[in-house]
Amino acid sequence: MTLTDLLPSIQQLSAPEKLKLIRILAEDLDSSENIPPLEPFKTYHLATPYDNFGAGEILMETLNQSTFSD
Repeated sequence: MTLTDLLPSIQQLSAPEKLKLIRILAEDLDSSENIPPLEPFKTYHLATPYDNFGAGEILMETLNQSTFSD
């Protein structure tokens, strides 16, 4: 069974049933050996657009190029 097969049934669940499903799936992932748990008090680096000052300029240049080339 695929996710595409399951989605229509999941969408018909009530909000409390959806929350219960989320908890069940989260507990299942938590007990999985393939995914290491997050460690308390450890800092994890997440890539974000913050402090990437050149990114906005590059995006604007790309947008301007695609706008004028159409």
